[in-house]
Amino acid sequence: LGPDALAQVLCQLPKFQDPNLIVGFESSDDAAVYRVNDDTVIIQTVDLFPPLVDDPYQYGQIAAANSLSDVYAMGGTPKLALNILCIPEDLPKDVIQGILQGGYEKVLEAGAVIAGGHTMKDPEPKYGLSVTGIAHPKQILTNNNAKVGDLLILTKPLGTGILTTAMKAGLLSPSKEAAVIESMIALNKRAYELMVQYPINSCTDVTGFGLFGHAFEMASGSQTSFLLDSKSMPLLPDVRDMAKMGIIPAGAYANRNYLIGDILADPSIPLDLLDVMFDPQTSGGLLISLPEKKALKLLADLKGEIPHAEIIGQVISQDVFTIIIE
Repeated sequence: LGPDALAQVLCQLPKFQDPNLIVGFESSDDAAVYRVNDDTVIIQTVDLFPPLVDDPYQYGQIAAANSLSDVYAMGGTPKLALNILCIPEDLPKDVIQGILQGGYEKVLEAGAVIAGGHTMKDPEPKYGLSVTGIAHPKQILTNNNAKVGDLLILTKPLGTGILTTAMKAGLLSPSKEAAVIESMIALNKRAYELMVQYPINSCTDVTGFGLFGHAFEMASGSQTSFLLDSKSMPLLPDVRDMAKMGIIPAGAYANRNYLIGDILADPSIPLDLLDVMFDPQTSGGLLISLPEKKALKLLADLKGEIPHAEIIGQVISQDVFTIIIE
């Protein structure tokens, strides 16, 4: 399903009205938000996927970081997590231990706790978390409030889908594999802690729909268009070389097909670079929209600890095309 597709299906179902449900599925946002009282909302999200890497411990770390990311994108702090684990009957116990250990330690790094979970038999391993976070109602960030004139900051480099595909084919050196894994394992916690010190208008995390897909959700939900700069995109090492070789995951083609007609790309932009921007990301960075002067200051703060963070574009008045890439 492409961006908005699942929400469109859900929106056809009978609606249960609850004034305390601040964010539901109607806006295709990163998580649900429910008001507990005047000072507290809970943020609820869930995610899981099959292994992207061979090492069980690293797989657990990546899956947990990816699941936690939605809470950070909504402006909240993760507090409680539940494991969701699907396992083949013959999966060795040490592999299961590695997956759960990786997830446990990443949740601990986030300052949250794993309090239980659910397992089921499945021919293919899958792991993820259901995560509950908290925030003050005024701190909630959504993906549909970008303002004309805002600058757009991306906090992680692109290319995890292409490069994990290349890893499976044995095409990356150990050092390049390590760079991809390091990016996916990294929490968005520090980026969140820095950005909430600024007047953020809108935020999302870049995951399965790729940069273009999540930018499209943010721009269309905000009734704006995004003007992106292809030369400013932070990229993982070798990702363009792999894209030129045709090492493109199926999800990238699905994202491209879904967004056809909504993106205007300068003809001079190489196809391989566009492929990277359609590439589905795992545990990708935050895409942050905020006023220009504050964006420059936030970027300086981010650069001190997150060197790949870059300003990649700006918010403009709504155009015929939702995304314009130069």
